[in-house]
Amino acid sequence: MTYQDDPIIQKNRWLILIILNLFTFMATLDGSIVNIALPVISRELRLPVAQTEWIVTAYLMTICAAILFFGKLGDIVGKIKVFRTGMMIFTVGSLLCGLSDSLPAIVASRLVQALGASMTMANSQGIVTDIFPGSERGKALGLTGTFVSLGIIAGPSLGGLILSGLGWEYIFWVNVPVGLVALAIGWRKLPVDLSKLKVRIDAAGSAMFTVFILLLFAGLLLGQQFGYAQPWIIASLAASAVVLVSFIHFEKKIAAPLLQLSLFRNPLFSLSILCGFLVFVSNSCFNIIAPFYVQDILGLTPSQAGLLMMLFPIVMVVVAPLSGALSDKIGSELLTFIGLLVLIAAQSGMATLGPDSSIALAGTWMALLGLGSGLFQSPNNSLIMSKVPKTQLGIAGSINALIRNIGMVAGITLATTTLFGVMSAKAGVRIKDFGSASPDLFIAGMHVVFLTASAICLTGALLTGWRLWSTRRNAHTKPQNA
Repeated sequence: MTYQDDPIIQKNRWLILIILNLFTFMATLDGSIVNIALPVISRELRLPVAQTEWIVTAYLMTICAAILFFGKLGDIVGKIKVFRTGMMIFTVGSLLCGLSDSLPAIVASRLVQALGASMTMANSQGIVTDIFPGSERGKALGLTGTFVSLGIIAGPSLGGLILSGLGWEYIFWVNVPVGLVALAIGWRKLPVDLSKLKVRIDAAGSAMFTVFILLLFAGLLLGQQFGYAQPWIIASLAASAVVLVSFIHFEKKIAAPLLQLSLFRNPLFSLSILCGFLVFVSNSCFNIIAPFYVQDILGLTPSQAGLLMMLFPIVMVVVAPLSGALSDKIGSELLTFIGLLVLIAAQSGMATLGPDSSIALAGTWMALLGLGSGLFQSPNNSLIMSKVPKTQLGIAGSINALIRNIGMVAGITLATTTLFGVMSAKAGVRIKDFGSASPDLFIAGMHVVFLTASAICLTGALLTGWRLWSTRRNAHTKPQNA
């Protein structure tokens, strides 16, 4: 008996998808929505802005450190059981965040919130793959991918709207009523788990992976603030590489590893994971640079800037489900390739913008970014999850979510490092913040950032194009060799 054989579950499958996507949206939204509230929190709690950045950093670090563990735990005790628990923990964490009145309290509450988020992120795609038949899986995963990207991109816009009418606490409290409603429906509609692995959790591997993430993020995020030439930053990044190599070597030797390395022997899975990472790095460059361009260079108000930047997620929301449904009929590889080509054009277009560019032109390139992302994400998620055995769906989904979050951090690091590096080189002095640079310096740095993002998408397109060519060549030669 499978979920696809149960008529009640099949009747409720789209409602179940809505519940899964609500928490997927809130969990990813809370990784980006807080950024816009940091100046307000800093002012009201009398904290330096550099310290308040830990409110964001602690959330992302915890998710990445815990997500593989909860993906594996979902395969062992049940993906739905772990997801339900994560729903409760995330909702409680959101409530505690809004009630906090000091930095330690907010950071501690964010850690609780992040644990719940990682439990839901790690298992949502596996649940979707389990419940939906192959003929609808691409469409369902496409909707999930849409809510992921929508949460990432829409954070600054929604955060600005909430802050304009309410206090910073409501950025967190908005999750509570939504979470309670989703919990009430989910408790009745989410089915019991059917497949479980009878293995022990890999505690040693989990600890090693957590140390790797902490060292990597410490090096990447603190390097932005203090410079990557600092000996202790270099030591942190070098140590993270050593721990990662040790972790992989350890995982190869044990019977029930945290990370099933055999998944990466499938070239479709590995290449799709890599391309997904590249796209999130590229899109994160846009997320960090575009708000400053449209406000400081084009002179838009925060609300006008939010509306303009919403073109990206709005177009993606429309395109991604259509792309997912189309991938169920014609396959995913061609669509991912087309999506990457559109992203190359859009990022290259962003690199041509300047202080005299029209709002319409900027909006066109942003809408094209949404089109390319929508064409790419849904089929790519389908490619990743369709190549995984049912007993490993939890860990596969968590790998996908982990790569997404690391891609976001890597993209932010790449964008800020490149921007400040170009501006500093042209100015002849070190520039460490956006406000201390003239518009012409910012534009010069922005152009290099977007050209770099375009080159990253080009790398993904070349890999995807080679895969598409190889697949079609093999399909033509097989009948002749038979």
